[in-house]
Amino acid sequence: MITSLAIGHFKRFAEASFALRPLTVLTGLNGTGKSTVVQTLLLARQFADAPARKVVQLNGPYGLALGEAHEVQHPDAPDSVIGVRVECDGGRRVCDMRFTVPDEQALYLDASRTEDAPPDELSGDRSTFTYLCAERLGPRDQLDVSAEHPDLLGVGVRGEYTAQVLALHESRSVREELRHPDTAATHGVTVVRTQAEMWASDIIRPIEISAQWPPGITASTIRFREPGLLSEAIRPANMGFGFSYALPVIVAGLLSRPGDLLIVENPEAHLHPGGQSQLGRFLARVAGAGAQVIVETHSDHVLNGIRLAVAEDRTVAPEATLIHYFGAREAGAVPLELTATGELTDWPEGFFDQIERDLGRLARARRRGK
Repeated sequence: MITSLAIGHFKRFAEASFALRPLTVLTGLNGTGKSTVVQTLLLARQFADAPARKVVQLNGPYGLALGEAHEVQHPDAPDSVIGVRVECDGGRRVCDMRFTVPDEQALYLDASRTEDAPPDELSGDRSTFTYLCAERLGPRDQLDVSAEHPDLLGVGVRGEYTAQVLALHESRSVREELRHPDTAATHGVTVVRTQAEMWASDIIRPIEISAQWPPGITASTIRFREPGLLSEAIRPANMGFGFSYALPVIVAGLLSRPGDLLIVENPEAHLHPGGQSQLGRFLARVAGAGAQVIVETHSDHVLNGIRLAVAEDRTVAPEATLIHYFGAREAGAVPLELTATGELTDWPEGFFDQIERDLGRLARARRRGK
């Protein structure tokens, strides 16, 4: 497991270090560094995945769109080097990576490392390392298929391979720790398709899912049905964006294994508040089952779902969770812990307090109106 990430002279960070846990939440104001932390991991993953190339691309892989080399270096950098240090297992394994700006207009960085090999957490196959970006695919009649071996196939950066993964692995058994709590009440069905339906029904609304990869075409499909009804299949476009955005997160989580790394940006997108909370609880369960989960979110409902997973579900330990709150630009990130009852050890100003502010103003407006 990655336990620390240090960043030197990359984008807004001159020098910064972040502790990482089995479940790490990145949240806070816009433009304060949350995405930069994720992008640092993506550059490190890109190099670890193919160290012989000795370069990392700034645009393309993992949906990166960072522009030219001079745009990603901190303005106060003393030289042309960007440093990344990844520590695993509390520092027992360390890898220092150096990314050098070759010239200002380059669309890549030269890459090198110390003698230590990149950690397995960053150099595994596509199903071991999963990154789901904020701009996932909306409803599509057809989705892509990958030429990757089925055992190595992941859902894709935008969820583009979700239908193919479901079609190939729908009969695969889900690990006990990841099964829906009501599994016993449904005759103990533990396969991926049924478990995905159960979790999607909790997070979005009750639904049945059919994923196919028809022979003879290089495309896959997902269709939905109302439970218990002999109705025609429903196209994704007639189900809304919530299913298309949340389903890749659910499928990736159900197929995760101990030691895997799952990074999800904005899991709350297009979900109602109850669904956001349930998805937070699901991601906490994935972390508690052995995968490392990093979540970037603006949702207090996702956070509260994680808190409930600690205090009520007890699927993840409080010491296995950490929240980094990115407040004012000059303050950097504030690490926040959870207690066994789901309480936060600190509540900085500006941290998910907008509802209290708005309700206070509405209360004062009502008093003025009397």
